[in-house]
Order: sequence, then structure tokens, then C-alpha cells
Amino acid sequence: MPNNTFSTSSVLAGNRAIVYNTNGDPARVLSAFSFPELPPPPPNTVNIGFVLAPINPADINVIEGVYPAKPEPDVSLSQAKDRPLFVGGNEGMGKVMDVGEGVVGLRKDDWVVMTKPQSGTWLSAKNVALSDVLKVPKQGLSEAQAATITVNPPTAYNMLHDFAQLVEGDWIVQNGANSAVGQAVIQIAAAKGYKTVNFIRDRDDVELLKQHLKSLGATHVVTYDELFDKSLRAKVKTWTEGKDIRLGLNCIGGKTTTLMAQLLGNNAHLVSYGAMSKEPLSLPTSLFIFKNLTCHGFWQTRWYIDKSLEQRQELFKTLTALMRDGKLRGPDHEVLTIGGTESDVSVSEKIRDLVVRLGQGMYGKKVLLRVEETA
Repeated sequence: MPNNTFSTSSVLAGNRAIVYNTNGDPARVLSAFSFPELPPPPPNTVNIGFVLAPINPADINVIEGVYPAKPEPDVSLSQAKDRPLFVGGNEGMGKVMDVGEGVVGLRKDDWVVMTKPQSGTWLSAKNVALSDVLKVPKQGLSEAQAATITVNPPTAYNMLHDFAQLVEGDWIVQNGANSAVGQAVIQIAAAKGYKTVNFIRDRDDVELLKQHLKSLGATHVVTYDELFDKSLRAKVKTWTEGKDIRLGLNCIGGKTTTLMAQLLGNNAHLVSYGAMSKEPLSLPTSLFIFKNLTCHGFWQTRWYIDKSLEQRQELFKTLTALMRDGKLRGPDHEVLTIGGTESDVSVSEKIRDLVVRLGQGMYGKKVLLRVEETA
């Protein structure tokens, strides 16, 4: 395995980032990089210390170089122009440490999230433009909820509201129901009075998972093995009392999505936001001709690009209200702390081992990074 750990022997105290300088297998290209304390922030900027930052599947795709959104190198961390450094992570919650001249609306210890896509969040601290952050309320939110508010909950909320005009009592079907988006869909749907049929992969503890999803508000939870059973259609019709299912949400692709789409009713919408199986999506022409099925793709990053700051603020206001009311929980998670006294070499090994285990599906929870300042 090549050694991509960068020399930081001159740094005695300060900060740390998880970086890479070329695309590739994260288990090979990621390294820890120590850098000095931040200077006072220039005008119209703020210094923030990151509290928690999740590792999302898309973050891994970005590092691999296969994700549409491309990050820019962090100029302040790059050792040389011919060797730019990219900081991993797209999402996270930071705490304001210091504000520059001209900054209005933020003060020390406020919580903020990033509005600029792929800005790099796997680090202890950074200086950012005021326009690149958005304040989030502390009251009623956990650190984990705030750190994960910009990707999965908005994806779930927008897919439920932007395609089909649903009313209380309407039915939704989704695959990948145990994913972070899937669990948010279940909870938001339950809060709105929508009913859900949720598909998950079979596993040793499948009954425990079914119970967990039902505790979040899932109406029915079904395995993909059951989806292949032709008798399921009759069961679903009984559950819905013959009412058309008007919205399907897909993050898997492949044959299971083909079968799931056949459960949809007339004038339904199938929204795809992922392709975890890496298999193509194939749908019978009859669904379009006789049921007038409409298919869409959804990418939360595109939503942010197309919408105004005011619309983003309104969305966050809605989501935080659901969280404060206990209707939208934070994801099941595990915090991985990168200790300030650990060496860059040991941290690099820890991060590489983590992404290997994530790739093998050895984590059933969302992993949140807490990168401490170096001692």
C-alpha cells in the first residue's frame, strides 16, 4: 500500500484534516494532515471548529472520482501548486470560533452548516466565507441532528413533496428503507399521515430491523425476498384496500426496483435518487402506456443550486421543527473521535481501516467524525 501520509513534523500544535491529493480507493489515498492554528478571520469570513461530520456514501464516491460534484483543492492546506490537497466530507456542523469584520448575524458559539457543496468538512477547523454557511438553531437539536441536516432529511422531505401531491392516507413504497434517507422518509411520511411499504435486504437480525423501522412509523416492512413472491401483490392490495400507491422512491435499481414499480398505481411517480445495486433500471413499457407512470431523478445538490437561500432556510426551518417535536430523529450513529494526541500516521491507518469496513457493510450505523485539535 502506498504511503500517502504527508509530512507534518514542523507542526507542534493546531489542527488536523483528513485529506487526499488524488482520486482513488479511499483506503489508499486518504491521509491525516496537521496544520497550524487559524489566524484571525479576514473581513466577511468566520473561523469555525467542526463538531461532527458524517461519512456519507457520496463522500466515498467523490474521493473515488466517480461523483458528479467535484471539490476544489483547499488552497490554504496545499503544500505545493503541483500537489493540491482536498479535504474529505460534504456535510457537518461547525461552531463559530471567531468572526471577521463585517460579519452580521453570527457570533461566537453559534452552530452553522455548510451551504457550499463539497467544501470539505473532515477537519478540526477552517476559515469560510460568510456566504458559505447557514446558522442552525441549537434549541431542541442534538449535535448529530445538526451535523446530518443538509443531505438526507432534505432529500426525503423534497421527494415526498415535489413530485406527487399527496394527502393524508396516501401510500408510498420505497426500497433501501433502512438507509438514512429511507428512515427519514418513514418519519416525515408518518408525521404527514402518509402510509408506507418499505423494502429492506434480508439479514440475520431482520426482525429487529423491522421492529425498529415500525417504531419510526413504517406501516409495513418487507424483505426483497418477499418482493419476489408473486403473492405479495395481493397482500399489498389488501393493505391499501385497493387504493393506488402514488409515489415510489428508489435508491437501489435493478430487478427489485422493477418489481417494486409494478406495485404502483395509475398516474404514479417513481423517483430515483441512488443506484446502490449498480444495476440498470429496467421498467416494462406497459407501466408507461397503461398506468401513465412518470419517472424522475432527484439530486439534493441540484435542488440547492436551483433554489434560493430563502427557500433553503425555509426547508431547514421545517426540518428543525420536526426534529424539535420529536417527529424526526437523528440517524443511528457512532462517533469516531480523532484524538488530538494521535499521530498523523496512526490517524491515517484508522481512517483507512474505517473506510474498508464501511465498504464491507460492517457498520449498521452512520459514522460521524469528530476531529480534535492537535495537542
